[in-house]
Amino acid sequence: MDIKQLTSFSVFQNITDEEAKYFFDITDEIRIEEGKTFIKEGEVGDSIYMLVDGEVEVSQALTLNLDRQGKDHREKALTKFSSDQSPPPLFGEMSLFNENDLRTANVKALRDCHLLKIMKDDFLRICDTYPDTGYKVMLALCRVLCIRLVNANNNVLKLTTAFSLVLER
Repeated sequence: MDIKQLTSFSVFQNITDEEAKYFFDITDEIRIEEGKTFIKEGEVGDSIYMLVDGEVEVSQALTLNLDRQGKDHREKALTKFSSDQSPPPLFGEMSLFNENDLRTANVKALRDCHLLKIMKDDFLRICDTYPDTGYKVMLALCRVLCIRLVNANNNVLKLTTAFSLVLER
């Protein structure tokens, strides 16, 4: 891994190479085999992942987690991320902002994946130590979250519209 790989991700594009080095030093490289689910909905999240190479599918359970003990484990694929995208995708970012935040989706490797991973505590320590740099990265993360929130809102609107049309029959 080199620093240019890290700065190819949208959240690190507006910082200098010197600032990126702070994050580079706390970044781990990981490899995930095809077919493995490495983020599980409902588990405590403590890191952000950045996809260097490969393809993943993000899915969520179709039912609320009220009593799924062996009963209903159906999932809905929400999106796929590929390292061919520009800028390359990242996920797990919501876990950076809340204590004991639970993962909101499952992420499964569709091909062998090469990822970068930054742990929440390390990430926040860098942001606290270098607040100007932290501000720039946090602002970029907020932009990612806003885009995803708008998309989620649009999906809810489509779903409620479809549901209303079915009920009118």
